[in-house]
Amino acid sequence: MKSIISHYFPELSPAQIELFNRLGAIYAHWNATINLISRKDIDHLYLHHVLHSLAIAKATTFSAHTKILDFGTGGGFPGIPLAIIFPAVDFHLIDATAKKIKAVEAIVATLGLDNVTVAWGRGEALKTQYDFIVGRGVTNLTVLYSWVKDKIALESKNSLSNGILYLKGAPFEPLPCAIDLYPLQRYFTEAFFKEKYLVHAYGI
Repeated sequence: MKSIISHYFPELSPAQIELFNRLGAIYAHWNATINLISRKDIDHLYLHHVLHSLAIAKATTFSAHTKILDFGTGGGFPGIPLAIIFPAVDFHLIDATAKKIKAVEAIVATLGLDNVTVAWGRGEALKTQYDFIVGRGVTNLTVLYSWVKDKIALESKNSLSNGILYLKGAPFEPLPCAIDLYPLQRYFTEAFFKEKYLVHAYGI
């Protein structure tokens, strides 16, 4: 299934293709001892986790030096696949589960991703500001909004306004800001992406 990444992203460089190809073995190794993703799901790593994460890269392209926080990164998604796609963008991955963060740190080091920093802790306690907060399956949108609304920089330097980019399914909780929905079947034909969306919340 790793070829599915090249199918949807034919512009990848040989170095990027190599990094994506390495993810399967790396995650299989770590998942054998630490439950980074569901054990039943490891055979679907590229479709359910890597390509799902890269829906954000279908919706927008980040300019160099954009600062992105992957809030509740878990096993490194969506941050690690996005960091491979956007090597000039700065990613900060945080999660409150220490054993997962240790594994993510090792994965980032193995891949040599020098545009990624990893931290253990609660994202809502951070004082830094970012252009975008990305995530998937962390919590509902209302709670996430309350945690990150003060962490989004005011000045935008990308085609999309600064804000939250969140991968989820319906329903969509109401937020006191603007919301755009991007159905993932706009980008990917696989049945897995039916009724899955990228939510862009902005004007926060």
